[in-house]
Amino acid sequence: MGSLREFLRLESASGVLLVIAAVVAMILANTPLDRYYNMLIEMPVEIRIGPLHLAKPLLLWINDGLMAIFFFLVGLELKRELLEGELKERSSMVLPVIAAIGGMAVPAAVFSTLNWDDSVAMQGWAIPTATDIAFALGVLSLLGNRVPTSLKVFLVSLAIFDDMGAIVIIALFYTADISTTSLVIAAVCLSLLMLLNHRGVSEVTPYIIVGVIMWVAVLKSGVHATLAGVLLALFIPMRDHKNSQRSMVKELEHDLHGVVAFVILPVFAFVNAGISLEGVGISQLLHPVSLGIAAGLFIGKQVGVFLFCWMVIKLGLARLPDGVSWGALYGAALITGIGFTMSLFIGSLSFEHSGVNNLFDERLGIIIGSLLSAVCGYLVLYKVLPGVSVQKNDI
Repeated sequence: MGSLREFLRLESASGVLLVIAAVVAMILANTPLDRYYNMLIEMPVEIRIGPLHLAKPLLLWINDGLMAIFFFLVGLELKRELLEGELKERSSMVLPVIAAIGGMAVPAAVFSTLNWDDSVAMQGWAIPTATDIAFALGVLSLLGNRVPTSLKVFLVSLAIFDDMGAIVIIALFYTADISTTSLVIAAVCLSLLMLLNHRGVSEVTPYIIVGVIMWVAVLKSGVHATLAGVLLALFIPMRDHKNSQRSMVKELEHDLHGVVAFVILPVFAFVNAGISLEGVGISQLLHPVSLGIAAGLFIGKQVGVFLFCWMVIKLGLARLPDGVSWGALYGAALITGIGFTMSLFIGSLSFEHSGVNNLFDERLGIIIGSLLSAVCGYLVLYKVLPGVSVQKNDI
């Protein structure tokens, strides 16, 4: 419970920092400073080692590189939760897994309904399927100890499976032309990681070296580079074979969590959230892409999560978390519509190869949908949660 308490504290504070980063980006993008903001995110950055040449603007180094570290942390968290954490008991997985499925399927259906006749726009169908757990927990933190711990655990578990779903979507639907040579190199790296794990190597350095090589190979392969982070996490040993009291996974989580929460995600939000509102009118707000994303996040998420939870509970396959009412569950379902960083990330992949600039519509819809979900989710929870602490051990 101590590690969970630390996780929630960091994620809640990170959510506040994300808002600040996004607001600063919006201010810069809508003032005379926009020229410098654009120069910063478009600044070319190159690395050359012999024949290996990587050249990308700063924006893509952040989206492809720093976010790989974020997904590495997600993979570590999932492994720990499944092996030793809140999801160790398979029965406790049913509700968040089903909720995550509903929270992905219904928003995708809402977006697709509004954009079905536009093949380019349909590339953004996955944008409203994501949940930003840092932002969501930031909203919950505003309610203090009125929020039951069990509701926070449910929301975190749902978000973890939501992230796993996003990883699968990225792997299957957002890949460029595949390079066989690079994939072979990545496969060799995976074999080396498996060997290191099998031999019980307890030093982090060999895993990181092989992981970096694998990241470069995956980056060059056409498969999105962030997937290398998840694959690396799966082969990090849960326990040191020589010292069963030491957990490599937990150590890496502890070392990375602050960096990801307070540096990587805010930096990502800063470089991706700067939207110029010059010339914005009703036509932009009602653009099918903007409307589909906003409706998917605000309507699709709450309907999908709450409806699928209701069905699985009524069928007797799961039960409401302890101390959580149907009203509180609905409030949590609303909060899952805060897509923000994860939606921005998927959005950055959706239209990059289309040749059509839909990026503006995509980010506008994300901000509107996330903002509506945050405000309405907070108001519902403020109304339905008791005015005093529900549990003595609430976080």
